[in-house]
Amino acid sequence: MLGACRRAAEVAGIDSPQFVYPRIQNKVSLASLIPIGAMCRQAGVSRAGFYRWRDAPAAVDADMDLRDEIRRIALESPCYGWRRVTVELRRRGWAANHKRARRIMREDNLLCLRRKKFVVTTDSNHDRPVYPNLGGSMVLTEIDQLWVADITYVRLETEFVYLAGVFDAHSRRVIGWALNRTLEGGLAIAALRMALRRARQRLAWCITPTVASNMPRRTTPTC
Repeated sequence: MLGACRRAAEVAGIDSPQFVYPRIQNKVSLASLIPIGAMCRQAGVSRAGFYRWRDAPAAVDADMDLRDEIRRIALESPCYGWRRVTVELRRRGWAANHKRARRIMREDNLLCLRRKKFVVTTDSNHDRPVYPNLGGSMVLTEIDQLWVADITYVRLETEFVYLAGVFDAHSRRVIGWALNRTLEGGLAIAALRMALRRARQRLAWCITPTVASNMPRRTTPTC
């Protein structure tokens, strides 16, 4: 489990020791029978580094709860800029001015880009086929017929990370995921690539036994 946490942190580009140390401390607080040195070796971190992290004075982020609320608003209303987020914060009972909200949104890469003057780039007056969204009317009978995706965020002890997931609509299983500190397009692309890689692996696994069963068997002559 600790090794999986370290690999997930490396994939997401997060400082793995700072991500793993809280997990080790949690196991220690639960009176785990595994020695601390063994857990550190399993997680690929040093025991001395864990002790330094544990004994260091806790850094308190006074804006942690406010950051949490701002991220909720940003996920509920992605088009909101810092002005509308400030209004929404006050509506929800937060005493935060616009400068504080704008600073937090800038630090967390949540500021919206100002739109340029609207220019019509879509020409709907054509004879080419228009494909409707068939997802809502599909009757699913097996996996890999329809995939859906979603993005959320995970609040850690000292920061936030974003989680993108790709789900199979029939089995409702997660078939691809990715973690990152920002909501850039690479996050969703990484989750989709994992889903495609797993789908190819499943297909190869299904084909290989079938091919092997259809191959002619080699017989040994008897005397």
